[in-house]
Amino acid sequence: MSLSREQRYRETRKATLIGAAVNIVLAITKILFGWMGHSSALVADGIHSFSDLLTDLLVILAAKFAHHEADADHPYGHERIETAATVALSVLLVIVGLAIMFDALHQIWSHQIDLRPNVYVLWIAIFSVIANEIIYRYTKAVAKRVKSDMLHANALHSRGDAASSLVVLIGVGGSLLGVVWLDAAAAMLVGAMIIKMGLLIGWKNISELVDTGVDEASLANIRKHILKVPGIEAIHQLRTRKMAGKILIDVHVIVPAHVSVSEGHHIGDQVLATLYRDIENIQDVTVHVDSEDDERYSKSASLPVRGQLLPLLKKAWRGLPGADCVQDITLHYLGGKIEVIVILPLAILQQGQDVTELNRAYQQASAKMIEVSQIKLLFV
Repeated sequence: MSLSREQRYRETRKATLIGAAVNIVLAITKILFGWMGHSSALVADGIHSFSDLLTDLLVILAAKFAHHEADADHPYGHERIETAATVALSVLLVIVGLAIMFDALHQIWSHQIDLRPNVYVLWIAIFSVIANEIIYRYTKAVAKRVKSDMLHANALHSRGDAASSLVVLIGVGGSLLGVVWLDAAAAMLVGAMIIKMGLLIGWKNISELVDTGVDEASLANIRKHILKVPGIEAIHQLRTRKMAGKILIDVHVIVPAHVSVSEGHHIGDQVLATLYRDIENIQDVTVHVDSEDDERYSKSASLPVRGQLLPLLKKAWRGLPGADCVQDITLHYLGGKIEVIVILPLAILQQGQDVTELNRAYQQASAKMIEVSQIKLLFV
């Protein structure tokens, strides 16, 4: 069962606030004990946790605005706010990672690595690994339930925190064993991990902002479900894009040429129902119903419209039996020509008119109109 925007926002806010509370504790603890325990790696990890607080705030604010319903200015909804916020989050990660690496390199070059970390730094790092892994698993579960790429990115951030704390653990352990530069090296590795994570998250969401379509496997799955709808002969111009993990689809479907407008519309409705039912994370579907393949160009685009054609037809048919009592005219624009179906009263035949001869007369009267491929008379 899909969640409403309000439910999705509440779930996202709850998970993010819990993660923020843990990050506050971790940041203060790691920076304080890292400074007291002479561990640049743990201090760097604490700075990383403080950056998490900023991203948590960013997630909450983005989720608050993104959960609003579509309006006149944002007819597709506000979910792209999530995507833009996630890109900002990734930029922040890269900046934090670069700052940590720069500081660690400065320590190595300036020979500020003589002091060994204290043993209690190890226990702080172990505590950080466990806490971040728990937050990662919890946030990931919520992100999956509410289908939020932004929240999933924040979960990965927590997993990165756990990994960076593990690196700190290794670096501190190596320094205590006599490899004094290993703590600074661990800080550099933490910074590199943060940068990599930021770039990966940023690339994915920048692709979404520029309307990159779904992957080939997902596109093939969408195509398969459309083609199984009864009445669909072929499809073209199938286009997709994503918005905060949701998929938007535009597609042209070809239906039998002579079906009515209402039947063609009904077939299009079946396409909508099928996609919403069978494909996950559908945000919006637009179906254009075609009677023929006009992917490259429309052969009928230059043909006269009804208001232009009917006066010419009526003028050409003047004087023919039934021409003054036509009940309806149906036009089919196919293959660059127009098929004309004329509905006449049955009483015309009761006057002794021959159907074949009458049809030929209407056809011959319209012969000079090169846009018309055939005339067909029906009697009701």
